[in-house]
Amino acid sequence: MSRPANSHDAMTPKNSGVEFARSADDFPVARIGDITLAMLSLVDGGGFLASAWCVSRPLAEMTRADFFGHEGRLDDEAAFRDRVFETAEHRRELAAFARVETRIACSTPWGASQMATVYAEGITSHMTAGHGGFHLSMERNLRIHPSLRKETPWYEEDAEWAIVALTFPDLFTTYERRVAGDAIRNSWPDAWETIHGCVLDPGQSWEKARRLFDDAHAGDWVVISAILSDPRPGMTEVIATLGGKRDHSAEERRYLVPSPEYVTRSPLGFVIDPDRHQLYDGRSSFVGWDARRMVG
Repeated sequence: MSRPANSHDAMTPKNSGVEFARSADDFPVARIGDITLAMLSLVDGGGFLASAWCVSRPLAEMTRADFFGHEGRLDDEAAFRDRVFETAEHRRELAAFARVETRIACSTPWGASQMATVYAEGITSHMTAGHGGFHLSMERNLRIHPSLRKETPWYEEDAEWAIVALTFPDLFTTYERRVAGDAIRNSWPDAWETIHGCVLDPGQSWEKARRLFDDAHAGDWVVISAILSDPRPGMTEVIATLGGKRDHSAEERRYLVPSPEYVTRSPLGFVIDPDRHQLYDGRSSFVGWDARRMVG
């Protein structure tokens, strides 16, 4: 259940450094130093977290146009408040760390380093023009659990950073450790189970759920691409392959699926039911498909 919007003063911890209010468009907003967070509504209910930087206007004057990004779904205002306080705590913990930003002339797997953050001796995060990640010294890399350790001491920023955070938790905030734990569980469930000595249910790990889905539907036609059909309004034209394989040698078939049905698909994939979904060989809405068919 959502907390009443006008009760935030009583629930705000003392010295939290958080200011809550309602925006000019009547959505919840909160300010923590130079960052302002907002819960923006979604058409299907609930909302998502958005942010704005260095906006000095009163919170009550801010509008949706001030905010950008999509930083995770929120079920209700209680969830928004939890995220706000988590962010405030994260910023306080960051301020207590001795991370040093500097420039280090070196090459990384993602290009030349443009900025580096030294977390501790032997643990440095590099930013490049397009990507980034951690570099560990040989000694630090040997402390990575064997099930997660790489032969090269580079751990990219999208997912592998979590391996560094798991190994050196004292160098990361409570929020970063929580996100890292989720990333390990979802991306490397086998390693997570080995480290923690327990077995994950498929619902607790995206990768485990994906494996079960792939095994169960290896012989089914699974959608790999979809587009709203121009020739057939109300239908979605899809391309499917056996098991959802995406290599060039995989046979492809096109089907028409009612659009209201397709939008309810599982995040793991959409499985074609040959008894209900129409095999389609008509004019395509996929760019280049008709020309490819003529050449073939």
